[in-house]
Amino acid sequence: MKYTFAKKMASTIVLALTLATTWQVSAKDISQTQLQQIMKNDKQVVVLDVRTVEEFEEGHIPNAVNIPHKELEARLAELTGAKNTQVVIYCRSGRRAEVAREVLVKNGFNELDHLSGDFNEWSSNNLPTKTGK
Repeated sequence: MKYTFAKKMASTIVLALTLATTWQVSAKDISQTQLQQIMKNDKQVVVLDVRTVEEFEEGHIPNAVNIPHKELEARLAELTGAKNTQVVIYCRSGRRAEVAREVLVKNGFNELDHLSGDFNEWSSNNLPTKTGK
C-alpha cells in the first residue's frame, strides 16, 4: 500500500514539474507594437525569422536572423549566445514558429516570444521591412 502511494506521488510530482517547466519556457505572444518598442529601445533581442530563405529575401523585419525551421536544429550553434536572451520568433502565419519554439525549448532556450500575427500582419500593417539578406 505504501509503495503504491509513493509511486503515485512520484508520478504526480514528475508530471507537475514537467508542466511547470513547459509553462515557464512556452512562448508568449507579443504584439507588433511591443516588438517595435523593444527594437526602438535597443533592448537586446534576437528576432528569429523561421521562414524559407526565399521568403526572407522577399521581405523581412529589419535585423531579423533567418534560420528556416527545418534547419534550426542543425544550425543552433548560430544562436548559442542567445540562450538567455529574448528571442522573438515569427514565420508567415504561425505554424512554423511553433515548430521552431519546440526545438528551442528542447535545446535550453528560456526567453521565447512569438510575434502575434507573424509576418502576414507585420506587412499588412505596412511596418518597416527589408529585402534581400
